[in-house]
Amino acid sequence: MPILTVFRSRLKPGVKTEYDVLAHEMSMLAEAMPGFVSEKTFTSADGERVTIVIFDDRNSHLAWRDHPRHRSAQEAGQTLLYAEYHVYSAEVDYEYSFSDGVAQRS
Repeated sequence: MPILTVFRSRLKPGVKTEYDVLAHEMSMLAEAMPGFVSEKTFTSADGERVTIVIFDDRNSHLAWRDHPRHRSAQEAGQTLLYAEYHVYSAEVDYEYSFSDGVAQRS
């Protein structure tokens, strides 16, 4: 089953440039991982950032979570970049989509 992770965060003041460099590196690394499906990041008007990441299965998700470079980026986030963050991770029970007049359920 796919694994969906929602990462909600707020940056400390004055770290956007450093964050953008590290976030880009982590995105490229995630995309290169086996089992990667997608990643999207959004920023709300109040400054909260939300990243949604999907991996094919729990093992590929755990490989990403535990990747040594990702772990060091997590540490940098905790010590240098984030004022706060929350991580939610769950198995996807079902998927339903609609595109160009066609509905699909899996």
